[in-house]
Amino acid sequence: MIKVMNFCKKERFDKRMEPWTTFARRLRAVGAYREFLRLPPVQMLQLLIEELASDTPDGDRLMDHFAGVFYELQRAGWDSLGGYLWEHLRYDETPYGMAAASGTANPSLTDAARQDIETFAALASLDGETWRQAIAATVGEKTAALLPLWRADDTLSFDALNDAYRRDGAGAFARHKAFLWTGHTLLPVADPDLEEYALIGYEDERREVWDNTRALLSGCFVNNMLLYGAAGTGKSATVKSLLREPDFGDLRIIELDKQQLSDIPALVRRLAGLRQKFILFIDDLSFETADVGYSVLKTVLEGSIEKRPANVVIYATSNRRHLMRETFSERGDDEVHLRESIAERTALSERFGIRVLFRSLNKDQYLSMVHTMAEQAGLVMEEAALEKAALQWEREQASRTPRSARQLVQYLLSQQNTMKP
Repeated sequence: MIKVMNFCKKERFDKRMEPWTTFARRLRAVGAYREFLRLPPVQMLQLLIEELASDTPDGDRLMDHFAGVFYELQRAGWDSLGGYLWEHLRYDETPYGMAAASGTANPSLTDAARQDIETFAALASLDGETWRQAIAATVGEKTAALLPLWRADDTLSFDALNDAYRRDGAGAFARHKAFLWTGHTLLPVADPDLEEYALIGYEDERREVWDNTRALLSGCFVNNMLLYGAAGTGKSATVKSLLREPDFGDLRIIELDKQQLSDIPALVRRLAGLRQKFILFIDDLSFETADVGYSVLKTVLEGSIEKRPANVVIYATSNRRHLMRETFSERGDDEVHLRESIAERTALSERFGIRVLFRSLNKDQYLSMVHTMAEQAGLVMEEAALEKAALQWEREQASRTPRSARQLVQYLLSQQNTMKP
């Protein structure tokens, strides 16, 4: 019981107080991380400590609570209380974690957080023998020996946690770089699709996107961007590839479906003030009519009384320059103010401060891209035969884009592998 007693001696408690009573009271006093008391292993641990601190501890309940702590830790994939708590301390959205990450934690919250971490650290550092001895006093050594053990961990530290908050932030945005906004909920993407082929060709177009993003990360208020042009030219992949940049550590991308555009104002308010920089990414943006999403996006881009925070920007891709489908039948002779109607339908794209055009490749660019992709993929083929296949593929697909070139190389590679003995 040496570790337990040493912890108690540091505190301003009656020295006659039993150590488990001290721990029970410390857990009841947890304030900054109050929600941690609802975590299953911590719930079971608190029940165990309360039972140990009682005047007449019940052996069956002691055994049940102890085994419950072990089970809940293992179910969460951890063999130590310290590792389990560190994971939640780093990546749960807690009052102190979010405040410390943004540098706004007040002294009272900081002191409470420090005290909570000291309590958790002391509990996590207790080895299995300490727990067994405490339970054996009620159930006996032989029965206590049946209990499984979790590993002691003395690595929990308030200073280390504080450094992590300041360096990488807190909550889900500290762990993940890509997210989907769906059903009014933010879902992390653990393994985002960052395809290589977007990095072949279109250097000038990609540089413009890169420069704007670099300015965002430096703290500047930057323009929203519209990437438009032929399908398959790598517009979406260009945006997603930004997460591959080693210097863009604070960048986060949140992809929204165009049916969720009405959620943008609330999402922007949620992101304002966070240390990370956010791209709200809308892929394949277009409208059949001026629906609610059209009006919301138009207002968000420019026109709202609410200022967009400097750490949030909107990047959209579209195959259409003006984003809304328009037919000649819609330009009927009965339209009184025809020009105003047309201007309204084309106004949305003008509200993107930067518009980048991705054109289809010419013949030489297309063939050069096919050769580059074939070399990267390890495709062995005569140059003339490869170019002949590329031109035939282009005629059949009616497309001369990076996507078409990649699909050709994948097809030829599969054919080549199939023919091998």
